[in-house]
Amino acid sequence: MSTPSPAGRRPRIGIGGVCATSSTFSPHRTRYDDFHVIRGEELWDRCPWARPDGGVSGPVEWVPLVHAEAPPGGPVEPETYDRLKTELVDRIRQAGPLDGLVHDLHGAMSVIGLEDAEADLTDAVRDALGPGALISAAMDPHGNVSRRLATRLDLITAHRLAPHQDATARTRERAARKLVERLAAGKSRPHLAWVQVPVLLPAERTSPRLEPAKSLYGRLGSIEELDGIVDAAVWAGCPWADEPRCKAAVVVTGDDPALAVEQARSLAKEYWDLRRDFVFPAPAADADTCIDTAIASRARPFLITDSGDNPAAGGAGDVAYMLRRLLANEALATGRATALHAGITAPAAVARCFAAGVGATVRVSVGGAYGSHGAYGSHGAYAPCGASGSYGASAYEPYELTGKVVALREADEVGGDLAAVRHGGVTTVLVSRRKPFRTRADFGELGPREYDLLVVKAGCPAPELYALAADWQLALTPGSVDQDLPRLGHHRLERPLFPFDPDMPAPDLTPELL
Repeated sequence: MSTPSPAGRRPRIGIGGVCATSSTFSPHRTRYDDFHVIRGEELWDRCPWARPDGGVSGPVEWVPLVHAEAPPGGPVEPETYDRLKTELVDRIRQAGPLDGLVHDLHGAMSVIGLEDAEADLTDAVRDALGPGALISAAMDPHGNVSRRLATRLDLITAHRLAPHQDATARTRERAARKLVERLAAGKSRPHLAWVQVPVLLPAERTSPRLEPAKSLYGRLGSIEELDGIVDAAVWAGCPWADEPRCKAAVVVTGDDPALAVEQARSLAKEYWDLRRDFVFPAPAADADTCIDTAIASRARPFLITDSGDNPAAGGAGDVAYMLRRLLANEALATGRATALHAGITAPAAVARCFAAGVGATVRVSVGGAYGSHGAYGSHGAYAPCGASGSYGASAYEPYELTGKVVALREADEVGGDLAAVRHGGVTTVLVSRRKPFRTRADFGELGPREYDLLVVKAGCPAPELYALAADWQLALTPGSVDQDLPRLGHHRLERPLFPFDPDMPAPDLTPELL
């Protein structure tokens, strides 16, 4: 329950949080230096709606605290998490009495040694704020909403579009606006109708770009407009973490508890009923099939996404499997067809290329920079990558690449130093730090339109590459974010769970009122 602010005092609302997306199957580890940490008024750039003319109006005093965000990667090291949590909690305590907090989360952060990182963080935040403050969480729909997390929150919402056109200010603004409205009206904590749905699918199969997810997510706005409802949200869960909390979830927040339960049950049932209908947004096949299809096609450039090692989903980015398959194709190996492949994390190989210079012929070992070639199965509490599933361990072995250095770029903001090496018709972009390739500018002087095939480590392509491609397919490749989930080797999920148990009985989807 919230308590009114003393007469004459504006409600004080803090802004802060910790965001990370983790694959517990990845040999990569997320450390403190991976996080971009902003404090105090630096948060205005992330939350422009909190500025005096920013759009969330009302008699509110915004108190910017601290926010930390890391690129998707492997699990967070405990020392890093403890440091970030401690700073957030200390700043909450130092801020003085707060009436509320905009809790800026993702929902898919895994920390070594913890089972539910966001719930642990929110427990600490709640203890620092006290029971009277309202916490409004803004989350990603590919996060997880456990019961433990939901019970510590007062308001909760998530993005409704993908790729996340509303992932920046819009979702956080919605979370902030709901909180301001509630405090201004002197209202107490609303009811949260929470239910988990025993389905766990990759984001690529639940994208609101396509049916049936498009219509499902399209319902959320109309539910929110119902009298007595505050917000409605759906989460697909994080399929690349091996924790009991990982599954789909629905939360409908409202002052009318019966209506909130009714709408949450309806959304959960629809999600369950559609579980077999969620499809990839493009034809999906093994790497060789995608390559053969692309070469035979007249569409240029033909885009292939190397989905199993996607760094934007937490993949290590160091698996050379797709490079091996490209150069195993005769047309590409001989140069009768061309391909641009980006980008494999290989810092030692990049250094060799810089030492040799543009125009030199080099022989470099590509792949396994984080240990993907031998580390699966040695991550302690974290599940092994299924002994490489049906691929065999050789899928993760480094590839000895001989080719000509055709381009070098220093100090890319994300990827560090970049080197392009050409063998036959295949030009491979190597990076010294994990980097997703999302725009034409990411390729520098290597114009992606000039190649027959464009191959990137991604699941669904970012909007600019999606618009660039004449056609595309999604390659089901090995890696720590393998789209074929049973191949990964989960062993800590709550079962039964679709698609791991395809013939499981219909679940009880009765929402719990929190």
